[in-house]
Amino acid sequence: MGSVGAEDDGSAGPVRNRNRAVASEVNDDGFDDETTGYQQPLEIRRKSDRRFYVFACAVLASLNTVLLGYDVGVMSGAIIFIQEDLKITEVQTEVLVGCLSVVSLFGSLAGGRTSDIIGRKWTMALGAIVFQVGVAAMTFADSFQALMIGRLLTGVGIGIGGVITSVYIAEISPSIRRGSLTSFPEIFVNIGILLGYVSNYAFSGLSVHINWRVMLGVGMLPSALIGFALFVIPESPRWLVMQNRVDEARSVLFKTNGDESEVEERLEKYN
Repeated sequence: MGSVGAEDDGSAGPVRNRNRAVASEVNDDGFDDETTGYQQPLEIRRKSDRRFYVFACAVLASLNTVLLGYDVGVMSGAIIFIQEDLKITEVQTEVLVGCLSVVSLFGSLAGGRTSDIIGRKWTMALGAIVFQVGVAAMTFADSFQALMIGRLLTGVGIGIGGVITSVYIAEISPSIRRGSLTSFPEIFVNIGILLGYVSNYAFSGLSVHINWRVMLGVGMLPSALIGFALFVIPESPRWLVMQNRVDEARSVLFKTNGDESEVEERLEKYN
């Protein structure tokens, strides 16, 4: 029995030494602390959530430029049926199609000042509302004059919302992703043009009195989504600082950035 006990004691020594070596390796890798093991994946998850949040805000804000693209694309096909249904002249057709660029310029000039007064987010909302009213007027128009009123309103709405979209995205984006995110409005313009062409094709088979109205009316869907976006996207931190709401601005920047040094640096610049 004594010899067995001696053998047990002798074999237990190397086992204990090996356990100490393994424990030492674990300690050297920094995973001995249970809290640290949870903190690392938690931080990774937070960074991923911030990236997704900023991406979602940029996408939702860029819906304003979908309105421009859709209007340009859909009118290229709808105007054919408008001419046939309302019997408008070639000159009236040219004025109806071409006035959008001129009118949206005035909307852009108004949008910059408006955004300083009511905020970037609500300026985009205002642009979407004006656009919807214009689209509704065009959809139910029964004369060239009614079409022109609707067209003027859509141009103003596009100008108001479009001019502030890139500004808003730049102000909420972290510096490392600002370049890629501010390209979204341009991408979404082209998506809107494509959707306009798809709408032309999809509804061209309807009667002449109905098809162009449906084509134009579908343009209200992106602007309706902007209404939903208002409950998701935050206000611009720069505008919040302009209103002396620094704590709110800091909170927004932490949601979209997370880098404390960059947050404080940007707040200092805004001041």
